[in-house]
Amino acid sequence: MSSLPHGSTISSTKAILLSEGGFSIQWRDRELRISFDRFPWFKTEPAAALDDWQEVSPGHFYWPQLDVDLTAEMIDHPERFPKMAKIKRG
Repeated sequence: MSSLPHGSTISSTKAILLSEGGFSIQWRDRELRISFDRFPWFKTEPAAALDDWQEVSPGHFYWPQLDVDLTAEMIDHPERFPKMAKIKRG
């Protein structure tokens, strides 16, 4: 068995639901809800940028247009990551 080169995309899926409060992505058999309150840097971005994401390793997601990466654990339990980057307010 050979491995993919480091940084290769192993899976690519799409955002499935966009609402005023956030968006959801379909991952495996789950829907992961990404709240704009918890992840404010997504709030002002166009839907096309939210929809352009990749699973770069198991449970690790990357939005190349935004240069943002999150894990399933960060999405499910943001309270476990108190030092997560915060958006700068004007």
